[in-house]
Amino acid sequence: MDDFEDYNDYEPDRIFDAWIDGYGTATNGSTVGYAEPDFIAGEHFVETDIVHNGSQSMPYFYDNDMKYSEAAMTIESGRDWTRQGVEVLSLWHIGYPAYSGSFTEDPAGTFTMTGSGTDIWDTSDEFHFAYKQLTGVGSITARVLSVDNTDSWAKAGVMIRDTLEQGSRYAMMIVTPGQGVSFQNRTDTDGASNSTTAGSITAPQWVKIERDISGNFTASYSDNGSTWTQLGSNIVNMSATAYVGLAVTSHNSGATCEATFSNVTITGNVTQQQWMDQDIGIISNDAERMYVVLDDSAVVYNENPDISLIDEWTEWRINLQEFADQGVDLTNVESVGIGFGERNNPQAGGAGLVFFDDIRLYRP
Repeated sequence: MDDFEDYNDYEPDRIFDAWIDGYGTATNGSTVGYAEPDFIAGEHFVETDIVHNGSQSMPYFYDNDMKYSEAAMTIESGRDWTRQGVEVLSLWHIGYPAYSGSFTEDPAGTFTMTGSGTDIWDTSDEFHFAYKQLTGVGSITARVLSVDNTDSWAKAGVMIRDTLEQGSRYAMMIVTPGQGVSFQNRTDTDGASNSTTAGSITAPQWVKIERDISGNFTASYSDNGSTWTQLGSNIVNMSATAYVGLAVTSHNSGATCEATFSNVTITGNVTQQQWMDQDIGIISNDAERMYVVLDDSAVVYNENPDISLIDEWTEWRINLQEFADQGVDLTNVESVGIGFGERNNPQAGGAGLVFFDDIRLYRP
């Protein structure tokens, strides 16, 4: 019925010309397709990397803040859904896992952080960051008490970062479970990362990053907090006001790493006193119910309330009799829609991104 292969970047064959979403509608939080594709870079309104079959799938953004999300397609041909004995509607979907990062202080002065992510390295980062803002020269020191061994290169430590974008310039000093301590930095936005590492050093360990007036960052470590070993230094040009704080990555996108910190001290002009924390570079979904609606009337909900969090291609098969029981004439189906949330009773909900592919009818 729709394998999403025939859409292109030009009217009237764009994906949102067929799948009518909630753009500009206050009660409908759905958006189909990417808003600002880069055609020169090979980015399109449709998704071309995350696909089930073929070369394209449908990106579907939902936002259920006191509303539901729904996108529907008018069926121009093939409206008889009883032909050749078909009885099942099938659609394939894949989303993102739930937000996993956290930051708590308990007892006072001891911080526990969790974070997932592939790494803080190369040209982009995935990690959890707890931060304040620092203007001008300054430093951050912390004692890393522990870091889970989700990978030998899982990382927990102190960081100064230019922006909250995943390709930002940064300088950090971290402790790992199996690779020692490391001074790592990125000198160009979206550029490669650099490192200097000292092996055979594990938590608990003190770590420190300092920024001077020339933009030179110095990284040091200590086993007692008083006698320091300088591991390296490098010029990393950042804005006068940067983000300073604690970073954790699991170096394993399928796992969550927990790390604990104490004795956190920030020197310099801290312009934001309150701790903030967020995932950097990690896309996550809020759990929302998914449904399919035929002819803007008959609705079938998936039984899994966390279906939007499934991060592998999964098939949902629906017996067409479930729609017929609600009054749909299966010999003349006029429209099919995909939605998230409570269609007839919108509530406070979350947001996310799910991809759809290969919507088809099958015999039993």
